[in-house]
Amino acid sequence: MLDIRFDNVTIIDGTGEPGFLASLGVKDGRIAEIGTVEALAIETIDCSGLCLMPGIVDNHTHYDAQVTWDPYCNPSPALGVTTLVMGNCGFTIAPCHPSDRDITMRNLTQVEGMSIDALQSGIDWSFETFPEYLDMLEGRGVAPNVSCFVGHSSVRTYVLQEDASRRAATSKEVESMRAIVIEAMEAGACGFATTRYPGHNGENGIPMPSRLADEAEMMSLSSALKDLGRGVLMMTKSFDMAISDIEKLSAAAERPYLIAALLHSHLVPNKTFSDLSAIREAQARGNRLYGAVSPCPLTMDFSFWSPYPLEGFSCWKPMMSLNADAYKASLADPVFRKSFMDELNDGEVKVFSGQWDKIHVAQVGNPDNLVFEGKSIAVLADEAKKPPFDFMLDLALEENLETMFTATIMNSDEDAVGRMMHDENAIISLSDAGAHLTFLCDAGFGLHVLGHWVRDKGILSLERAVHKLTLEPARLFGIKNRGYIDKGAWADLLLFDPKTVNRGPSHRLHDLPAGASRLTTPPIGVHGVWVNGRQVANGKGVLPQAPLAGQVIREYDSF
Repeated sequence: MLDIRFDNVTIIDGTGEPGFLASLGVKDGRIAEIGTVEALAIETIDCSGLCLMPGIVDNHTHYDAQVTWDPYCNPSPALGVTTLVMGNCGFTIAPCHPSDRDITMRNLTQVEGMSIDALQSGIDWSFETFPEYLDMLEGRGVAPNVSCFVGHSSVRTYVLQEDASRRAATSKEVESMRAIVIEAMEAGACGFATTRYPGHNGENGIPMPSRLADEAEMMSLSSALKDLGRGVLMMTKSFDMAISDIEKLSAAAERPYLIAALLHSHLVPNKTFSDLSAIREAQARGNRLYGAVSPCPLTMDFSFWSPYPLEGFSCWKPMMSLNADAYKASLADPVFRKSFMDELNDGEVKVFSGQWDKIHVAQVGNPDNLVFEGKSIAVLADEAKKPPFDFMLDLALEENLETMFTATIMNSDEDAVGRMMHDENAIISLSDAGAHLTFLCDAGFGLHVLGHWVRDKGILSLERAVHKLTLEPARLFGIKNRGYIDKGAWADLLLFDPKTVNRGPSHRLHDLPAGASRLTTPPIGVHGVWVNGRQVANGKGVLPQAPLAGQVIREYDSF
């Protein structure tokens, strides 16, 4: 007898081939039958009008800390994600000496927009090494399947400790780091992740440790994967970093390199396409480079207590170590304001590009200013006859920096984003789920693709979109028997209504440890999510007392 039978369902199998109407049977966590299924089942579901696809593989998440207190990795399973990859950009919490836990958490508070109170209250530190971290996750259980990068910044901190963000490593220290990377890979890491992005700063604006690595260190740690013959390299690069520099690392390692974050900016509208072209040329030379692109507009909520979109500016760095009074005084200082605008207009590409019509007042701190909510800074500044940045800062200071703004800062050109997604060397990615919790929630990126890009815009066929959300990333990472529907594959499944599927509007919850807040988004048109044949979510979200049905993935295909 089968455990579950899905009847009268259109199966989109993840391969890119046309969908087909059939029944599907699941037994012991795997797909047992497809087609005309006559075997009885403990549970039979009539799926008339619905589609069944492999669960979404989210290849860019930051649940490394959250998963230690929330094995469900909310909200991802409710949004159709059945396998997630953690540790991107090298921002992991293992390995970690007990003496370095505080700085690790404080760096995450800054670089990933996390609450220090939530991290201090929530993280289960019953590990030190990377293998112990995987063992701990496996022992406690997880709801989605979890795959983990070993992270450069954590490895560097483990070896250099207080010097990790101060200097280059010695050759002996590089050897120690390389040994840790190999140990982590042998224990089950999916690859090695790092960042070179100048906006990735830790506490008080200090660079995240991996940014201090020189070429010799980068080459040694990347090429460690060559010795093992498997694994993926991942980097968040600076805007001006040449693809050819990353190609050298990929060639030395003989491993694929996933390059983030390829986002579209109106300031240099051809830059992302130039990077994708360089990636295509590297592929032609036999070096497997891929570009991580987002299907979502990069929209962030922020206040000036923590203005993450602005922290990549050089003039903002000194602000990050000031006390509250000195910080407010600097925000009011015309000299600082001019220095910011000069840097904004210097032609260099930054996350924040000053599109004032795409920045809105989301929530005011003073009821007298309610009329401002929902209006753009461009309109409000024009009405006040002030420069936009001055209006924004004046309003924030008037409200003790409690004003919440929302800004669409990249990927606002839909034609460009559609072209990026179509590129054969682009991987749909960059949900950042688990990070920037107070600023954004793109964990529903896959549902956004199915609803907005497939149904509403017709940019991708349903079959191609499902392939790019499932089998394509699974193959890149060497994740076995996932990302497709066929006999013997693991039963990671998403049942949805193609007429309504999408992600809902974001809203704020206060359910993190210590009552800290996060943005979340509900599923629309989702009828069920199964991980290894066990249902973990329905249309309302993660099921109460849902099973910890996932696996900590530790074995991968070599390719």
